[in-house]
Amino acid sequence: MILVVDDDSTVRLSLKMLLTRAGYEVVTASSPDEAMEIVRSKAPSLIMLDMNYSRFTTGDEGLTLLRKIKLFRPDVPVILMTAWGSIPLAVSGIHAGAFDFITKPWDNRVLLQRISTALELNTQTPAGRAEDRGFDRSFIIGRSPALLNVLDTIERIAATDASVLIMGENGTGKELIAEAIHRNSRRASRPMVKVNLGGISRSLFESEMFGHRKGAFTGAVADREGRFSMADGGTIFLDEIGELDLNSQVKLLRVLQEHTFEMLGDSRPRKVDVRVVCATNADLASMVRERTFREDLFYRINLITVTLPPLRERPEDIPLLVDHIARGFCESSGLELPEITGDGLDFLATLPYPGNIRELKNLVERTLLVSDSRHLGRKEFQAQVSGATLAATASLAPRQLEQNESQLIEQALTRSGGNLSRAAAMLGISRQSLYRRIEKYGIKL
Repeated sequence: MILVVDDDSTVRLSLKMLLTRAGYEVVTASSPDEAMEIVRSKAPSLIMLDMNYSRFTTGDEGLTLLRKIKLFRPDVPVILMTAWGSIPLAVSGIHAGAFDFITKPWDNRVLLQRISTALELNTQTPAGRAEDRGFDRSFIIGRSPALLNVLDTIERIAATDASVLIMGENGTGKELIAEAIHRNSRRASRPMVKVNLGGISRSLFESEMFGHRKGAFTGAVADREGRFSMADGGTIFLDEIGELDLNSQVKLLRVLQEHTFEMLGDSRPRKVDVRVVCATNADLASMVRERTFREDLFYRINLITVTLPPLRERPEDIPLLVDHIARGFCESSGLELPEITGDGLDFLATLPYPGNIRELKNLVERTLLVSDSRHLGRKEFQAQVSGATLAATASLAPRQLEQNESQLIEQALTRSGGNLSRAAAMLGISRQSLYRRIEKYGIKL
């Protein structure tokens, strides 16, 4: 049963008609006292609560009622209804325990979707570990309790349309978790569009995200589809959300709130249906306090927050990760897979890994590339630690080859049989970059 609380009879009637047609049982209340009586006597499954009563335009009465509801029935999800100009009030409501908020006038489809998500999340209960059920985690390596706790969370939320914020240090696998959410969602057959917001300049944000018409600006020689349009019906993954400037944050908030956007050069609003998953290594809560990240956007994107553990907190996963990395690298590089000894794995488990899985991958691949031994142990890995640590945030990129660069290139060329493309792949650089270095060091092919 859904309880609708609003002093406007038109709103109560329209919502009752909409929700009844959608198959819900609906009761309404026009005042806080009437609402609390229903909360006590009928135990609604969800409450739609207006924040702005006609006699109390500041929203104080709505916040007071929300707090009373959460005290009496803390598990009942409450969706706030407010005007666009009262977003700060809705954010205060989120602080007070509301599940979500929607602005007036609302889109009926979006409203029903929010209600469905709230009810699903509130009724789902854990039923054992993610590894014991039909949840597809085949591409996520590890069995540590810290990782399985994350998988438990994303399994419960994957089938919903709840927005998810993935937090974690660089290299912890935030993109993989986003992919797991999409693959196990109802949207799995639709596109997942990945956007690195840190790589999009302020001037290009609207064109990249919303698209443009031919002639919309100098250089727009053809129509271009934006990322939101590409993701319609599926999932959009917004990586490095903390890098977005305030002006672009406003534009992003609009499309997340209203589920519509306008292409540059076209004033016609376009509807879009996407599930939003964001990721960052930044402390967004601190950025909100410093006013460098919008509070309303913060609460819009983190209905569910997932925090990934750093690799140093899941050392039991290191043997599985090392085996996966080594097999994949040897297969792609045409190398014979050596034995990785017990003392080698023990040594790898002791490292701090400020670059997390990305740093471990770099260290293992570098050791495989440099060492001729058929048994990789502590000595072989230890010899490469300093180089790998310098390159904690990337695969074997150019600055990782600062020491012994010429020797590494010659070894890669030998192992690849002189094949430049394969050697470049081993080193993690482009074929053109490899050729420039060959010329730089005078290496004979």
